[in-house]
Amino acid sequence: MKNNKYLSFFTNGIIKENPVLRLMLGTCPTLAVTTAAINGIGMGVAATLVLIGSNLVISLLRNIIPDKVRIPAYITIIAGFVTIVQMLVKAFLPAIDASLGIYLPLIVVNCIILGRAEMFASKNPVLPSVLDGLGMGIGFTATLTLMGAIRELIGAGTLLGLPVTVNFINPMIVMLLPPGGFFVFGILVAVSNKLASAKGKKTVDCNSCGNCPMKDSCKIESEVATDAQ
Repeated sequence: MKNNKYLSFFTNGIIKENPVLRLMLGTCPTLAVTTAAINGIGMGVAATLVLIGSNLVISLLRNIIPDKVRIPAYITIIAGFVTIVQMLVKAFLPAIDASLGIYLPLIVVNCIILGRAEMFASKNPVLPSVLDGLGMGIGFTATLTLMGAIRELIGAGTLLGLPVTVNFINPMIVMLLPPGGFFVFGILVAVSNKLASAKGKKTVDCNSCGNCPMKDSCKIESEVATDAQ
């Protein structure tokens, strides 16, 4: 029974609570960097490493960090891991660093990572928090890689930089542009909703901040700022 519980912590983020297709989080880097499959892999792995590290530390410090400064504390911890990952990518994978650009350091404010810190790591022991971060990271990576592969194959006729259809089908350049990203994202969400509906699960209902796990914290912070003024 205990092993099944730990397994659910890991698998939730891959399918049932996929951060992009089910929770509708992290859509900015999802749309921006998925012009190629390798970019999706790079961003996904970087975010996964940050998720695991930040969940681990925040879980360890969950009873020490004062509630009033928890969000700044979470961001500081996350920023430390992002800095480490960014330096490693710059040193060993400069091509990936150039492709991801500003979106690599912006992992600091990625709502997936902040959301898991607030909703899970701050309330659970270390092992479940690490498994949650790993599962969410794999789900995020898989979605980005799939989107990048589709857009690259149709838009450039290649897959992971290798020619596939470019010699006999004219690439649709629009798939490498923002409209192509929105189109593929919409199709994948529709497919996800269809599969969820077929299994009797709740479909995605995008209602602004309604799906964000940080919405309550944002409301609290907003009220504090208003009172301070």
